Amino acid sequence: MNTRVINNYSKLKPFLFFLPLFLLIVLVLFLYSKGALCTDGYIQIQKTSFFFINYHLGQYPNLEYNLTQLGDALIFLSFLSILILYAPKIWEALLSSLLVSILLSCPLKSVFAVPRPDAVFNNDNVIIVGKALCGHNSLPSGHSITVFTILTVLLFALMPRGLKFKILWIFLIVIIGLIVAFTRVGIGAHYPLDVIIGAIIGYISGLSGIFISRKYKIWNWINNKKYYPIFILLFVICGISLINRIIHENLIIFYFAFTSLAVSLYKIITVYVKK
Repeated sequence: MNTRVINNYSKLKPFLFFLPLFLLIVLVLFLYSKGALCTDGYIQIQKTSFFFINYHLGQYPNLEYNLTQLGDALIFLSFLSILILYAPKIWEALLSSLLVSILLSCPLKSVFAVPRPDAVFNNDNVIIVGKALCGHNSLPSGHSITVFTILTVLLFALMPRGLKFKILWIFLIVIIGLIVAFTRVGIGAHYPLDVIIGAIIGYISGLSGIFISRKYKIWNWINNKKYYPIFILLFVICGISLINRIIHENLIIFYFAFTSLAVSLYKIITVYVKK
């Protein structure tokens, strides 16, 4: 599996950055044409679409709140923890990608300083699931960036052979990403464009991480068994964090993430002991 990932990554070309950059330019031109490059304009042009999506997705609060947790790196990466053993190249790309996503997300949130929906539409029409977020850090959606960063790494790592299968795989990844990303609107945490822009930035982050890991071998130690105790310790810490979340929120996705992490912990301990 790791060999397949390496082969897939080696085929990637820089032109893959053209589409997301083009989409960002189109979005900027669209906002400019609507006079929405200011905070008030940006919010007002999305008011109708926000309430429409928020209302319809908000009818399934438990499902939405569980799915939106995948935008938390701890939760999503717990499901991928087993790949440290079978496809460490994916994890090399993931670590680089997530660092890029942090470097892009945090400054952009501060620069744009767009208030959250609950801070603007302070009325009973907004469906809020979970903790109400009222800060001025709505754009871009950090959860959407995380989801698409991770999915982009998986997209190219596991790209199948054959045009038909490639199209189906890309379609599946994009649909899954958008479903999870738009839960942020469903729970009242973001505007629609927040998650769309976050998805594009996530794609750029994921692709950047792949190229970085391909050129610079800073994470090669992941494949070395003598460093497995580091992951064992990290898995234990993450497991404790998940138990704490289960105690406080008791979401089913936390149980699944914990189970996945526990299996990975068992497997990596077994491999390490047998070295």
